[in-house]
Amino acid sequence: MASHGTLKRSIVKPTSEQDRRKEQRKLQDYKNLVDKVNTEVRESHFSLEVLELTSKLLTQNPEYYTIWNHRRLILQHLLSQESTDYSHEETAESQWPRAEIELISKDLGFLVPLLRRFPKCYWIWKYRIWLLEEASCRLPFIESQKFWQQELALVGKMLVMDNRNFHGWIYRRTIVSALESKFGKSDTKANSTTEEEFAYTTRMTEMSLSNFSAWHNRSKLIPKLLNERAAGNEERKGYLNHELIQRALYADPDDASIWSYHQYLIGNLDPQFSSTSLVPDLAHEERLTYLRKEFENLRELLEEERDCKWIYQSLIQLGRTLKAVSQEWPVDEFQIRVWIRELKRVDPLRIGRWDDLERKLQISSAE
Repeated sequence: MASHGTLKRSIVKPTSEQDRRKEQRKLQDYKNLVDKVNTEVRESHFSLEVLELTSKLLTQNPEYYTIWNHRRLILQHLLSQESTDYSHEETAESQWPRAEIELISKDLGFLVPLLRRFPKCYWIWKYRIWLLEEASCRLPFIESQKFWQQELALVGKMLVMDNRNFHGWIYRRTIVSALESKFGKSDTKANSTTEEEFAYTTRMTEMSLSNFSAWHNRSKLIPKLLNERAAGNEERKGYLNHELIQRALYADPDDASIWSYHQYLIGNLDPQFSSTSLVPDLAHEERLTYLRKEFENLRELLEEERDCKWIYQSLIQLGRTLKAVSQEWPVDEFQIRVWIRELKRVDPLRIGRWDDLERKLQISSAE
């Protein structure tokens, strides 16, 4: 099977007796290696040789999280042997801890081919962040900054390989946040990379509309972007207008990732979330105008896409919001029943969910 365009590694079962014996030998070798690593760590043998054994084991099975913890213990021991206080920026280059830099650099290098083979493995990404944090604690400011800055280039390459890998997007946000907070100037706004990251996310959505992670990242950046621009009410309304009229929904109305972003935008028009809305000072009549316009846009789209469940869901949700704002449904209850019935038709596997929705809306299913 494929996930986000990336083929999962499949297990090929041995077909002959010779293949089975070979597989059994490999399994026994693996068990012996596991026993060897656990024994060495239990006896506190934290050497480069044992570190290499963990490398061999994790190359075979990166999901073995206990071994990642063993590796942390070993590396901490090796780093502590070379440890010195290098917390000041003015530390002379001749005094920099070359052994520590080399250890961390090699360990980061060890992870790269693993990330290429196993880009969805939590433990590799988590361990890599841990390594960078160790660099921040143990190395001079300039050296640790270099490690963090290099990660942006790495995660950029990873997202070229699979631009919907949510691990990579989470990692990118972590790296950007660290660069802004750990290595920035006292002027917080001067440190911000929000504009650059927003432009990057825009490019990624333009490359692939079916990129849930990019749309999600966009929703995370928008509030920060508007705040940093000190955007006034009119600018915020203009921005919301721009985002709502994007034609992405029309380009591929069956794409769940685009509807998720659309739901985020519409949520900003719900009065119960006004304090955290992109447009917190929206007047009552303005709110109604936005909601009614978007409601009619979706009804027009429905004329062309009768089998798209996302349109029915969004129409019902928009209707509920309009009812909360204006105290009445934008259409009669019969039409709501029709849309729920259509949801059951186009998405029968979730019929229980649609029955529950019908009960919550207190709308009779009678014809």
